[in-house]
Amino acid sequence: MSIKQISVFLENKAGSMLELTRTLAEKGIDMRALSLAEASDFGIVRLITKDVFEASTVLKEAGFIYSITPVIGVCIPDEAGGLNKVLETLNDAFINVEYMYAFLGNISANEAYMIFHVQDPKAASSALRARGVKLLDQEDIEKL
Repeated sequence: MSIKQISVFLENKAGSMLELTRTLAEKGIDMRALSLAEASDFGIVRLITKDVFEASTVLKEAGFIYSITPVIGVCIPDEAGGLNKVLETLNDAFINVEYMYAFLGNISANEAYMIFHVQDPKAASSALRARGVKLLDQEDIEKL
């Protein structure tokens, strides 16, 4: 059970992010989650979108360099210790979290969502499901 994340490589200069968001906005691409990490010469924008194929097609046509990576989407109860339970589960299964980021969930259901990148998404998904952690898949993202 995984979600497809689009990682876009941007030059670290004024206006690069604007160019990316403008390109997506002009084609009606809705971003569900976003993370930006920068280095001295470039940045990596990690995106979760409702329609990965459409978004990647738009990016390709606009000349952006990108890759698609499987990540795990986790529904976390919005309560003290919610994230800790997930991290304990992954740690107990000897799964290293390479990076993670959050995005808004169903506020009325008191939930938050996290995206996790791990080396073995299948093992992580199995460990989390075994502990009763609710996972998201690409179809869930399309419904948000």
